[in-house]
Amino acid sequence: MSRNVDAIVVGGGIHGCSTALHLCLAGLKPVLIEKDYAGRHASGVNAGGVRQLSRHIPEIPLSIRSMGIWEKIKDLLDDDCSFESHGQVLVAENEEELAVCRARVAELNGLGFTHEELIDATELRRLVPAVAETCPGGVISRRDGAANPAQTTTAFRRKAQLLGATVREGVAASNIRYSDGLWHVDVGVETFAAPVLVNAAGAWAGRIAAALGEPVPVETVAPMLMITSRVPHFIDPVVILRGRKLSFKQFSNGTVLIGGGHLATPYQDRNETVLDWKSLATSARTVFELFPVMRSATIVRAWAGIEAKMKDDIPVFGPSSRHKGLYHQFGFSLHGFQLGPGAGAVMAELIVNGGTQTRISDLGIDRFHPTTL
Repeated sequence: MSRNVDAIVVGGGIHGCSTALHLCLAGLKPVLIEKDYAGRHASGVNAGGVRQLSRHIPEIPLSIRSMGIWEKIKDLLDDDCSFESHGQVLVAENEEELAVCRARVAELNGLGFTHEELIDATELRRLVPAVAETCPGGVISRRDGAANPAQTTTAFRRKAQLLGATVREGVAASNIRYSDGLWHVDVGVETFAAPVLVNAAGAWAGRIAAALGEPVPVETVAPMLMITSRVPHFIDPVVILRGRKLSFKQFSNGTVLIGGGHLATPYQDRNETVLDWKSLATSARTVFELFPVMRSATIVRAWAGIEAKMKDDIPVFGPSSRHKGLYHQFGFSLHGFQLGPGAGAVMAELIVNGGTQTRISDLGIDRFHPTTL
């Protein structure tokens, strides 16, 4: 016997958990299915950047929508998610990179976006005193910040369950099919049926889309992170670079998180990754060169999380181009954490209201399947 619910959400990362919660807030009772546990993969082990800065233009409306939720995250989740807003700074290491920053800010201003602000060397050193003296400036997004990814994803799952979502962890969704106006999904010995199916399965979502006749150019990647020993406090904002790969955040206990997109080798079917120590050494060398204060620090631990990266680096988000009641929410390409709260809210609007005021038209799966329009 199938158990009928209002919606089936496959994937227990921040996106699936946020969508489940916002469906509950809209009065629906979904089931959330996660083959491991909520936040097991990219959503729980990323750098925690809450970043509007330096996003692809098609993502910006969704990012702005999400930022408004982040700023009231404790009201939504009864948990502050360790969210702090000290801004994020993109550092230009030379005049050529600063010229690119200047052009970027001018382009965004022309489109009506004002969250990115060009800064000169004086303001850069006021914000990031420890940065190398040779850096001529950069860009800041002052409302940005960081949060604890595992804490946040768990908080979304917990609140969704409190408001009526059924949660199934530790068992994969299988045998997904559509019949008699309903989506049917097997979860171990159980079967759930609903008029709505949300494919938010992260690195596994491309397989679901392909099985349902909507293949997309997606690959599985595993971005790496390192944490250092404690050093005296020297920075508040999150720092990223214009040229070289680096993201950089100091915690209140003095440890420093180093990321930036260098990749491990993922073994998706085994839930495992193998770190690339040469690339990690490159990240460490970048920090050594840019922040002299870090030269006495040691690397304590390194890890990687498995996620999906689209060929065009922007997510697949919105209704299916082929099937009634099917929605896709995946492929966030190493920058999906900040989008999670807003993406869940917008997805719930699409499902409940049939549309949204947040511009997402450039994120649809139909960009890969124009003949199905």
